[in-house]
Amino acid sequence: MSGRTEQAAVAEALGYEQARDELVEVVRRLEAGGTTLEESLALWERGEELAKVCRRWLDGARARLDAALAEEERGEGAGDDA
Repeated sequence: MSGRTEQAAVAEALGYEQARDELVEVVRRLEAGGTTLEESLALWERGEELAKVCRRWLDGARARLDAALAEEERGEGAGDDA
């Protein structure tokens, strides 16, 4: 497995909070400067992977919430007909 693919697989295994915290650290390091161009590019790539992980977690949470709300509405609607 290539280093890039392996790194992406590791990012996928992170929970939301872990990915978010690491993303915050990546951003902090980029904003602080003092890194080489190569290091900055590697940080940027890692940040992009972490942002995707966070987005997937948030999209999944939104889908679960929407499903729960829709189920609740169906349940309330059935009770109104009686």
